[in-house]
Amino acid sequence: MFTGIVAAVGKISSVQAIEGGLDAGVRLDIDAGGLPLADVALGDSIAINGACMTVVARTDTAFKVDVSRESLNCTAGLDVPGEVNLEKALTLAERLGGHLVSGHVDGLGLVHRFEAVGESWELVIDAPHDLAKFLAFKGSVVVNGVSLTVNRVEDLDLASGKLCRFSINLIPHTISVTTLKHLRAGSKVNLEIDLIARYVERMLSVGKA
Repeated sequence: MFTGIVAAVGKISSVQAIEGGLDAGVRLDIDAGGLPLADVALGDSIAINGACMTVVARTDTAFKVDVSRESLNCTAGLDVPGEVNLEKALTLAERLGGHLVSGHVDGLGLVHRFEAVGESWELVIDAPHDLAKFLAFKGSVVVNGVSLTVNRVEDLDLASGKLCRFSINLIPHTISVTTLKHLRAGSKVNLEIDLIARYVERMLSVGKA
């Protein structure tokens, strides 16, 4: 489990194909940036841009993870070098500063607009229609591993299909300590819906024809 509070911005320094043909995944070498690794053991989990990955090797300043082809197909930003948001798995002794996050990406969003509004920034994302029921005003959502609050949400039926468009306000601190500053209109982002909303939907759907 994670909180969605980014602990450090690291960097994918290399992407190496794993032997096995087109269906094989990749091994990532990741510079941990300011993320301390002294307490990280092989097999531990670290969220990379919101996707939970298993550490398969590490040094004092870097670590490696293997990303399956299935994970690559369901996420964005894990197949090319560049900056990534990092968070180690939550322990019971830590504050839950964001919200309960599983590190399982539920879908890919597309940035519709990202622009400065006063001292803050407005991030508007188009989410797949099947995630619409989990997105609510003042509810929580994870974008590239960052726990955020939905400020506005609307369901749209465009010529290209149905989608859910939601808006988030980003304060300067969030911009400065995460990779969200690099987003642009058209950028793909990893989305994880609120864990509680997932279970509420399941409970309400059980028994329906």
